Amino acid sequence: MSAPSKYARPDRRPVVIAGASSGIGETTALTLAAAGYPVALGARRVEKLDDLAARIRESGGEVVVSHLDVTDDESVATFAEKVTADLGDIEVVVSNAGRTEPGKIHEVGAQRFTDELNLNIIGAQRLVQAFVPGMIERQRGDVVFVSSDVAVRARPFMSSYAAGKWGLEGMVHALQMELEGSGIRASIVRPGPTWSEMGTEWDDGDAADVLTGWIKFGLARHPHFLKPQALADAIRFVVDAPRGVHVNLIEVNPEAPVEDRP
Repeated sequence: MSAPSKYARPDRRPVVIAGASSGIGETTALTLAAAGYPVALGARRVEKLDDLAARIRESGGEVVVSHLDVTDDESVATFAEKVTADLGDIEVVVSNAGRTEPGKIHEVGAQRFTDELNLNIIGAQRLVQAFVPGMIERQRGDVVFVSSDVAVRARPFMSSYAAGKWGLEGMVHALQMELEGSGIRASIVRPGPTWSEMGTEWDDGDAADVLTGWIKFGLARHPHFLKPQALADAIRFVVDAPRGVHVNLIEVNPEAPVEDRP
């Protein structure tokens, strides 16, 4: 029997999920843990992570929890050190932390605009800086960035969110070229409209104005939204791909309701 290749992927692949406290991140954690991946949950709302971790353990999964604020250099560095000590070398990073607030660009203060960019794009770069150097040394790893269809179809009244996701995808495309031949796969999962906590804290009037704007510009052609499970399944598909296969971009959109025949 021939010896395993040095490029072979290990059976145990610890995963970091940033923004794991709800929505796509929460469902991805449950999905990957059920598939046998040890998972490290990171978010600011640690109390929600504890509840999620209990559900994973009850199902037989391996999980650790640590506070993570991707807008803070020290928080990211501390998180990376802790979860690596707890689970071993991190093989997969899912960059999912994000937020948007409603508002017209000319009415939003510069600090709020900057804060959203800090979370939605620079936070992702901090995760790259924390975990990719080790992956390069091992010549393997996956980094999956959860983007949004606003990166290719900008939506009005979402302040810096569209700018952040456009910038995120530009960064990832450059990263893919920089990592070519290294054994690390950088991938984008681009959701269309999805049910999540994002927007649930908005004022009802603001939310109605945003939706009206989407309809006006043809960005809400039907009422169906994705469930987070659809994106979790896409993320699993990306990281499950065998070595030699790079799923560099998946866009997932809700199917329109089937129309009644006349």
